[in-house]
Amino acid sequence: MSTENPSRTATDPGEAGIVAKLSTLDRFLPVWIVVAMAVGLLLGRLIPGLAPALNAIAINGTSVPIAIGLLVMMYPVLAKVRYDRLDSVTGDKRLLISSLVLNWVLGPALMFALAWLLLPDLPEYRTGLIIVGLARCIAMVIIWNDLACGDREAAAVLVALNSVFQVVAFGLLGWFYLSVLPGRLGLPVADLNISTWTIVGSVLVFLGVPLVAGFLTRTLGEKAKGREWYESKFLPKIGPLALYGLLFTIVLLFALQGRQITGQPLDVVRIALPLLAYFAIMWAGSYALGRGVGLGYERTTTLAFTAAGNNFELAIAVAIATFGATSGQALAGVVGPLIEVPVLVALVYVSLWLRRRLFPTPSAPAANHDLRS
Repeated sequence: MSTENPSRTATDPGEAGIVAKLSTLDRFLPVWIVVAMAVGLLLGRLIPGLAPALNAIAINGTSVPIAIGLLVMMYPVLAKVRYDRLDSVTGDKRLLISSLVLNWVLGPALMFALAWLLLPDLPEYRTGLIIVGLARCIAMVIIWNDLACGDREAAAVLVALNSVFQVVAFGLLGWFYLSVLPGRLGLPVADLNISTWTIVGSVLVFLGVPLVAGFLTRTLGEKAKGREWYESKFLPKIGPLALYGLLFTIVLLFALQGRQITGQPLDVVRIALPLLAYFAIMWAGSYALGRGVGLGYERTTTLAFTAAGNNFELAIAVAIATFGATSGQALAGVVGPLIEVPVLVALVYVSLWLRRRLFPTPSAPAANHDLRS
């Protein structure tokens, strides 16, 4: 998050003054995020026609305003990725195997267990949470990883890997965790009928477009002006868009479901408990695994955030398409970002705190990770 020294390590003497050097927007980011959430909830509550109006602007179930916010949010970060370094990530089997196991074996299994353990009497919310557990993050995790000074190149590879598996495995895992496994355990079963094109559309919109845009921007920019100009002149100009896009997206997400969230506070609390447990267990377990297999700080951080985050946009779209916009399943998906956003922002600071204590030596030269530069 530093705006000063691109090669800063955890042992730099100037690290204690980093917060003082940040812009007002960066320094008070958690405050702005909480404000954005509150504004969204209030707008959704006070303007009854707002959510239907926003939902009406959709293509194949994808909200166009939210898609725009996510594209604006992700583009600057993906434009910062040094794509010529991706081979160093694809050759790291420890990272790739760990990510696949965490995202596609342990993550869905953990959410299934927590949903049944903590919501045994609420089948709609339970099903909604299981769907959330199947939708691995390919969008907002890019921001959390960058804020925590994770490895940008590794994040790009892991979210791309998640996108491929999401297309291939989402429907199959939904069938397994909602029908097959509960049936084997003597529990009530549920059906999940979702078009593969809904999943493909989510991947293309929330990852494909900004990834291609970021790749072309860096390739053409470096070809025309060189890497020094691109990283010292161009990136600082587009950097602020990431935070503006993040705040805009948060306002929209909570405005869309503000009435549902504020109208059922006790249900929100019940749904929040397994989500809190899920984020804490997945992030801490992934962080411990990364350190255990010998990954440096940057890639350990990337592994933790890509495993802990979820694609709530896809989960909500699937729940609405299958069970309806006013269903309990949809509400469970909506509560997801209400819990994930503040929790993962807090974990950004936990990660930076752990950096100084668990990684006393630099793991690799890092590019400037401030979102605004």
